[in-house]
Amino acid sequence: MAKVERLRLTFLGAAQTVTGSMHHLTVDDRHLLVDCGMYQGKRKEASQRNRNLPKLASAADAVLLTHAHIDHAGNLPTLCKRGFSGSIHCTSATADLSRAMLLDSARIQESDAEWLNRKNAETPGWEEVEPLYTEEDAEAAIERLEPHAYGEEFEPLPGLRVRFIDAGHVLGSASAVCDVGMNGHRRRIVFSGDIGRRQLPILRDPTPPEHADYVLMESTYGNRLHAPIEKMEEQLLDVIESARKRGGKILVPSFALERTQEIVFALNRLIKAKRLRPLPVYVDSPLAVNLTEVFRRHPECYDLETIGFGKDHGDPFGFQLLTMVDSVDESKKLNSLAGPAIIISASGMCEAGRIVHHLRNSIEDPKNTIVIVGFQAQHTLGRRLVEHSPTVKIFGVEREVRAEVRVLNAFSAHADRDELLWWAEKCGAQVRRFFQVHGDPDQCEALAGHVRERLGRAAHVPAPGESVDLD
Repeated sequence: MAKVERLRLTFLGAAQTVTGSMHHLTVDDRHLLVDCGMYQGKRKEASQRNRNLPKLASAADAVLLTHAHIDHAGNLPTLCKRGFSGSIHCTSATADLSRAMLLDSARIQESDAEWLNRKNAETPGWEEVEPLYTEEDAEAAIERLEPHAYGEEFEPLPGLRVRFIDAGHVLGSASAVCDVGMNGHRRRIVFSGDIGRRQLPILRDPTPPEHADYVLMESTYGNRLHAPIEKMEEQLLDVIESARKRGGKILVPSFALERTQEIVFALNRLIKAKRLRPLPVYVDSPLAVNLTEVFRRHPECYDLETIGFGKDHGDPFGFQLLTMVDSVDESKKLNSLAGPAIIISASGMCEAGRIVHHLRNSIEDPKNTIVIVGFQAQHTLGRRLVEHSPTVKIFGVEREVRAEVRVLNAFSAHADRDELLWWAEKCGAQVRRFFQVHGDPDQCEALAGHVRERLGRAAHVPAPGESVDLD
């Protein structure tokens, strides 16, 4: 293993916040970027952050991509737009998912800019909005994707050996294990990516790294516990039966990647087990439809339960009364649909996409139910719904929240406090320091405290832009 003289970590994104994951590793005079995610939050702040990449990010010679979620991969086209010409290393499933995710994101950027410019064309002093990036920029990023199998060793920079291990979070998600020779010793730096939950449906359990020296570790739920995974189907069944009695629609704002497939699989199992009387289910997201096809192409990522279900019952992601909605006209027709029925639609934080239109049309009807099944970042519409705001603003219009809002945290794809501590302990007693990232400040600080007190390891919550030299 070639020796290096300088290692420096810089926390460019997802430091004391959840979205916009972006970390930088200097290896002598070469630059590695780990993830290049889109920041999500207040619109003006998000636009400024996403458009103005840090100089260190733009200097990257190579990128490691832990998974395809937009808060980890969504700003790769901007990076390429700024001149990046290296390889973007990821797993095979992540490469396939990212192709669909990045093109969809680019279309949204272009569509939103076009709509804003058309709406404000007659506004005095209006400055035309440019999309964050275009489909051409997304294609440039897609061309740079270099897929690897789990466990395959590669060298993105001279003297740096990397392999991906299964993070169990979404299809193809990975933790990156990076080895270098320094001061006569091997140093192992681990980037956790997002850590999944053990026994989560569809995917294999996360694989903790061994013999790590430094660990950048996600902290989304660093001081919270989820309902047991075994309650996922019971919670979902309870919501459906309650809504069925009222005759209303069930709106599920869902991330197109993973969460949609998990819900469809859960409904499929409930129906096949004759625990749920069938009712119409609509997946209203062209992206989710495309990503579900990617899931079907990667059974090597499935756990034994999903493989067994497929052998006994056929396609895990298809059943009678399930309709995949593609066109805009089909989506609009769902607004006049009489319940009971389930509409699963992106985006998961209710900030864009078709779900916003469904919420506008359904949020003031007390017969309806809004089911939140994923993390909601601060300042998003989804977060305001979770916090039970009596009114919310949708497309600039204040609306009363009369629909019932239910939060099903058993569906979370992020490990909770105890699962994170299990993963951290498995990293080994030799860990020199944990860095708690990808979490709101209270969650990062709490998890760092647990790591110190329960595991007896050093832990640090880095500030945005902070740099740390590794020895």
